[in-house]
Amino acid sequence: MTDLLRRIEDIVAPTIVGMGYELVRVALSRGGTLQIMIEPADGRPMDVEDCAGVSRALSAVLDVEDPITSAYTLEVSSPGIDRPLTRAKDYARWTGHMARLETAEPVEGRRRFKGTLLGLEDGIVKIRLEDGQETGVPLSAVSRAKLEMTDALIEEHRLAQQGAGQAH
Repeated sequence: MTDLLRRIEDIVAPTIVGMGYELVRVALSRGGTLQIMIEPADGRPMDVEDCAGVSRALSAVLDVEDPITSAYTLEVSSPGIDRPLTRAKDYARWTGHMARLETAEPVEGRRRFKGTLLGLEDGIVKIRLEDGQETGVPLSAVSRAKLEMTDALIEEHRLAQQGAGQAH
């Protein structure tokens, strides 16, 4: 993460948390889109109104702090079903699901890993690879990780949506 992204994260995080959400990721594309990915802290599903409300609040905060000197477009979004894994707790939360991990430098001779997440232990992401072997990837070495779309993941998402609908 660059210093600019860290600064943006520091600027937006208090507002996001204060509104009842968690910050999942901050990214800035070469095309000038500032993507801020959030999810409700209480685990309920996101909707368009959630993103719009947070976007309005963050626009005001970013206008005051002005961390980006060039023109940009603010995009507030949810992680979606095949979400990125950006925080240590994501690896525990999504244990048992398929994921893809990439590292900047080779780990055990490879930079790409695909398999079933087995959790996070002492800073090591445990994963059962597609060939059945289990391996560990240091979390600090992971440059990108995301869940893979599977029937089990879709079903878990459907049940969460259904449960949220019954709570309202």
